[in-house]
Amino acid sequence: MSNSGVLPPWLVLDPLLRGWLLEDIGRGDRTTNSLLVEGVRAGTAKWIAKAPGIIAGLPVAARVFQLLNEKVSFVAVTVEGAKCEPGQIVAEIQGSLDALLMGERVALNLVMRLSGIATLTNIYVEKIADLPVRLVDTRKTTPGLRLLEKYATALGGAINHRMGLDDAVMIKDNHIAAAGGIGEAVSRIRSQIPYPLTIEVETESLEQVKEALHHNADIIMLDNMSLDMMREAVQLIRQQDSRVKIEASGNVTLETIHVVAETGVDYISSSAPITQSKWLDLSMRIVL
Repeated sequence: MSNSGVLPPWLVLDPLLRGWLLEDIGRGDRTTNSLLVEGVRAGTAKWIAKAPGIIAGLPVAARVFQLLNEKVSFVAVTVEGAKCEPGQIVAEIQGSLDALLMGERVALNLVMRLSGIATLTNIYVEKIADLPVRLVDTRKTTPGLRLLEKYATALGGAINHRMGLDDAVMIKDNHIAAAGGIGEAVSRIRSQIPYPLTIEVETESLEQVKEALHHNADIIMLDNMSLDMMREAVQLIRQQDSRVKIEASGNVTLETIHVVAETGVDYISSSAPITQSKWLDLSMRIVL
């Protein structure tokens, strides 16, 4: 388990949160506004875990409620990034009932989604905890949620890969095809990118690994290789240039991640902790 996840500043997140609130509230919460037509009063709510897992996203949930009413008090009873058990109180919220009721769904959706990602990420991380290799996430994220989903993988113990196309260079199969080869792709890109961006090359064969080494790639990805080919590729890279980092990728599962790690790679990238995670079930109860 890790508490290394760092949220972006509210300057970045607030427009997203406001948009999601507007999507849900629309022209007004018909139920809440009608219920509280005689005046808004204060109330208290508790968040309760209904399944075991790792909690992620509580600061974001607090912000959701406070965008509706800045006086709302959101107290995290379970520490961000910590494990919870069914029946455990996760948070206690106090404030105007209209803010509690209107913010409930957006806040819960975000925390359930992020907690599910952190939970599955941690299961993957634990599978390779005995080896000097790190799990890395990917850009296979939900549009609009990337910053938060990658925050959740970091809480679960993974390392964030590039956040977007502007973070680093990754030359994939289609880039190689478009350029006419690894050498041409690396040469063109290296002449254009600013210092100190790194260049990663995706390879699918030993010949491509040799070509990537010849053109001084900083990171070499071994994509969808058999275990035997991966071991040979790792040995080849280590012998020729020990500074090059090695990443394994492609169809990594809970059943295969340990044997992949045993090949000697530095990193294993997988989209599964995000794309295959199940939401962690939480509920909110108003207690007046």
